[in-house]
Amino acid sequence: MCWSATADLVAGSAIAAVGAACVLRTRRVRDLPLAALPLLLGAHQIIESAVWRAEGGTGPATVAWAVIALPVLALWVPAGVLCAAPPHARRRLLVPLAAGAATSAVLGYGLAVRPVTARIRGHTLGYVLDLPLPVLLVAGYLLATVGSLLLSGDRWLTWLGGLAAVGAGVCAALWRLEFVSTWCAFAAVCSVVLLGRSGRRPAPDAAPAGS
Repeated sequence: MCWSATADLVAGSAIAAVGAACVLRTRRVRDLPLAALPLLLGAHQIIESAVWRAEGGTGPATVAWAVIALPVLALWVPAGVLCAAPPHARRRLLVPLAAGAATSAVLGYGLAVRPVTARIRGHTLGYVLDLPLPVLLVAGYLLATVGSLLLSGDRWLTWLGGLAAVGAGVCAALWRLEFVSTWCAFAAVCSVVLLGRSGRRPAPDAAPAGS
């Protein structure tokens, strides 16, 4: 199925419904940010359907899409993983969280002072935002998002991180100029993995040593 306004609307609605189910099935408050990720990504795809209908450009839908895709996800994912992760993994997750905070700050500032433009390229959308040190920003973004999932110490989250990493490689190879759009769509589909995680009985946190 090629990307289009209809495809994004249908896929986004389905993924958002999965996200709502994840939130309803979640048993711990600290799992809620991560459980809500499919809901956020589904809404993100619905917003992109509005970008299609506007035929790209620099309108409100483009800006809203870029804000979620760039600064919001760069911080939301590692923070959500840190909240949900088992105690033994939390210290190492501070690294992707720090990378996410720094990357989110730079991306947020870039969106505040520079225009972002969406351009239709065949059956994909490309988003153009002139930022300094793009390679470093991409590395920080992937460390924050994919890296936090892979380091989570949780089987479901590690599986999601592996899928996201494979998707990043495929999207970068096939759609270099449309990487952000295609990878976000791929990540949204993969996020349905969280439905399985949300329904499981949470393992109790380990008791502190010496207790």
